Amino acid sequence: MRRLLHITLGAGLLAALSVPASAEGRDLSRETLPAGDGWAAYGSGTTGGAAADKAHVFTVHDRAGLVRALDGGSAVPKIIRIAGAIDANTDDKGAPLTCDDYATGGYDLSAYLTAYDPRSWGGAKPSGPQEDARRASAARQAERVELAVGSNTTLVGLGSGAVLKGASLQVRDADNVIIRNLDLRDAYDCFPAWQPNSGGLGDWKTAYDNLWLRGATHVWIDHVTVSDAGHSDADEPTHFGRNYLRHDGLLDITNGSDLVTVSWSRFADHDKAMLIGNSDTATGDRGKLRVTLHHNEFTSVVQRAPRVRFGQVHLYNNRYVVPADAHDFRYALGVSTESAVYAENNAFTTPGHIEAADLVKSWNGSALHATGTLFNGFPVDLLALNNSYNSGSERDLTPDVGWAPTLHGPVTSAEQADRDVASRAGAGRAS
Repeated sequence: MRRLLHITLGAGLLAALSVPASAEGRDLSRETLPAGDGWAAYGSGTTGGAAADKAHVFTVHDRAGLVRALDGGSAVPKIIRIAGAIDANTDDKGAPLTCDDYATGGYDLSAYLTAYDPRSWGGAKPSGPQEDARRASAARQAERVELAVGSNTTLVGLGSGAVLKGASLQVRDADNVIIRNLDLRDAYDCFPAWQPNSGGLGDWKTAYDNLWLRGATHVWIDHVTVSDAGHSDADEPTHFGRNYLRHDGLLDITNGSDLVTVSWSRFADHDKAMLIGNSDTATGDRGKLRVTLHHNEFTSVVQRAPRVRFGQVHLYNNRYVVPADAHDFRYALGVSTESAVYAENNAFTTPGHIEAADLVKSWNGSALHATGTLFNGFPVDLLALNNSYNSGSERDLTPDVGWAPTLHGPVTSAEQADRDVASRAGAGRAS
């Protein structure tokens, strides 16, 4: 073990000489969340792995090195610097793995589609040899791509070219985590499951979020870019009359996660971008799911930017861009059970067929504070529009969300934020 550690650290030192470890002379890996910067600054704040000793500072170049540094999600303070592009779908020697490499037990997509065609199988949940084989194949991929991030960890990209492809980073039951300056892309599920009763018409269920906070506390996510880059779901075929989805969420914050700040990040080219709170019946989430989202860009996303249940979410100075050719846009802000979203000074740019009333949708939600909104360059009252047009919502919303944010930086105008976020949000732009 000591020999392996020595080799890993040696490679890291060499990489640090050739790849900048800082932005404008600052070492990002030792930085902590500034005081007052959103909900993650509450209480003890968020310091990640800043206390790591030299033996727990790693520079990694491949999946094997990343797995060793993560140490199974251990809580030992650690700093992990990612140099270059890492593909999670690789074997222990770094050779690429395809979906065929994970398939086992006789799994075959054509056979799966034949076995569970609703015209012959009906509406029952899939079971039998092909479903068993799909599950076994999915487990093989999960073993490769699901990577646990433990407490007291800083995970940071070096320079402007740090990419983590195909991975599902999972911060589960962990505290005090920082993830910065990373391009997280294409958490591609090789083995989606058919759910015949989902949504009334059935749907394909995928397994992996690029980044999933589950029972996580004090987490700072900053200057990340998260997308489906490389494999667009729009390019996937249709099976059983439904798009054969390969991706789940970009960032999901669920299962009692709390005290999270997401800043200066870019979420792009995806359907369901961000879910905060995963179930209407998860009443244990009450008093948790406190999240701040500021100076982020949501571009070419269909929905969930974010969708919120239960949580007190401060949403300020974010930029939303819907492209001209977007014909599947559903909504931006989802107001769900007992959510308390405090939105201020956010900017939206959309094509002409999308109206301001389309930006909000509610399911069992009752409140939304929304002020300072800019829509295609003009100020609008999102709450009044939602209540007037009832854009897919079940009830009128009240502006009283029962709280007001106190932990935040300067809140600029939506116009200023739109310019700032366009030029500074995303991986490789930390400064």
